[in-house]
Amino acid sequence: MHCPFCNTPDSKVIDSRLAAQGAQIRRRRECGKCGERFTTFESYEVVMPRVIKSNGKNEPFDEQKLRRSLMHALQKRPVTQEQIETTLSDIQQTIRRLGERDMKSLTIGEIVMQALYQLDHVAYVRFASVYQDFQNVDAFREQIEKMQQRGEADKLNAHQLKESKHDY
Repeated sequence: MHCPFCNTPDSKVIDSRLAAQGAQIRRRRECGKCGERFTTFESYEVVMPRVIKSNGKNEPFDEQKLRRSLMHALQKRPVTQEQIETTLSDIQQTIRRLGERDMKSLTIGEIVMQALYQLDHVAYVRFASVYQDFQNVDAFREQIEKMQQRGEADKLNAHQLKESKHDY
């Protein structure tokens, strides 16, 4: 790190501490040439993947577009703003964890659907109706039936897990 006083290219770290609730590292440095001390902050840079649209067009990930989609699906649902922010953060974290430089919009849509399924079933069906371009009532019915089957499977798995814990 260059010294801001004499521009010497090297300085030494004399103290490091977490800052900004663990999102940054505060480093106290000392210049080897002029002896001046200064503080630097280190934080990670998070890069979201580029989105490959269904028409092949490539565009930057847009958090506001994701937020609008969630808000539209969750309109007039009994979900708090805190739950929405947590879900938005979880979706972005899931996308980042995949580690892709480019990601198909279909993959992002599936991640959003999974998150909405966990959060609110009505919002899930609303989002699915737009995302999967439902053309008639039968498409809604099929989606609801799939959701109900999934719910029954989830209940069965939870029951089996609970029973297996009692075996020990």
